[in-house]
Amino acid sequence: MASRTGNGDDLQEKAAHIGMRVEDRWQAYRERRARRRGYVATVMPFTGYGTAGWIRVLGRVVMARPGAFDNGRMPSKLVADGIRGWRNFISPPVANARVTISAAGVEHHVVADRGGVVDAKVSVDLAPGWHTVTLRCEDSEPVEAAVNVVPPGERFGVVSDVDDTVMVTALPRPLLAAWNTFVLDEHARNPTPGMAVMLERVTREHPGSPVLYLSTGAWNVAQTLTRFLSRNLYPDGALLLTDWGPTKDRWFRSGQGHKVDQLRRLAEEFPDIKWLLIGDDGQHDEAIYAGFALRYPGHVAAIAIRQLSVSEAVLAGGRSQDRPSGPARSIPWIYAPDGKGLANQLQQLGIL
Repeated sequence: MASRTGNGDDLQEKAAHIGMRVEDRWQAYRERRARRRGYVATVMPFTGYGTAGWIRVLGRVVMARPGAFDNGRMPSKLVADGIRGWRNFISPPVANARVTISAAGVEHHVVADRGGVVDAKVSVDLAPGWHTVTLRCEDSEPVEAAVNVVPPGERFGVVSDVDDTVMVTALPRPLLAAWNTFVLDEHARNPTPGMAVMLERVTREHPGSPVLYLSTGAWNVAQTLTRFLSRNLYPDGALLLTDWGPTKDRWFRSGQGHKVDQLRRLAEEFPDIKWLLIGDDGQHDEAIYAGFALRYPGHVAAIAIRQLSVSEAVLAGGRSQDRPSGPARSIPWIYAPDGKGLANQLQQLGIL
């Protein structure tokens, strides 16, 4: 039996390797074709974060027509006219692109991953607050990325899910996921009632506290999500997204694994911060947050779960049954269908 299981695992891993190699070859072909057509490597900057001594810089390198982006972002007129989701997926990524990051007058040379994503932790001393760093690749124009430097003595922070938490999407159902991701105009996305006001009140009550948006969405939609958050008056913060597609050991990257890994990283990077974890009951947020609370009980201020409506739960494929149990129940858990209800309970907990 053991040998059969081993052989099955070997075959599955080999198949995943095949999927990864096929994807890499396809993207390499797209990049070569784009270069022949006169496209240039362009950095799309994303919001980063950091604290005393270091910052985490995020971005993505893609091939684009000269002038297609303004400071690495879609032109404002195109955004105003409305961008269909499929446009986020047509620019070929530049695998292993060499990127120069300039921060506080010092240059740092980093390499993007196979999907063109720049995720670099660089050593630099910046005062607490918002700063800009520049990123440059090949002969492209440098672009600016915002970075939030958290005060060293900060003790509170916010991590929020995106889909069905701050944005109504019903993404878990495959056909709806495809429609929402590729077809809908980005202006058609709806914010969750009361969530922006609740988050703004939290950040006003805790000035200087970091806000991060943790999602299983692809890096392709990072700028679309950033515009959505800004347009609907959510607090500024870094997006922690992931790649879709095959890896060395899987046909598709694990969304739950991504969230678990990012939460663990935040606990290590900010050992003094207690996080308000915000999610919904339509996917696996309760189980993920409960697991984090068990491993890092001193890092959780409270867990706030937005309850989906009956129709949203149907579209999302049902409700999670992962209610808190055991030691995880010692952490404050609150439930409400909207931001107003969560805010009222956060006020009772003394967080607001």
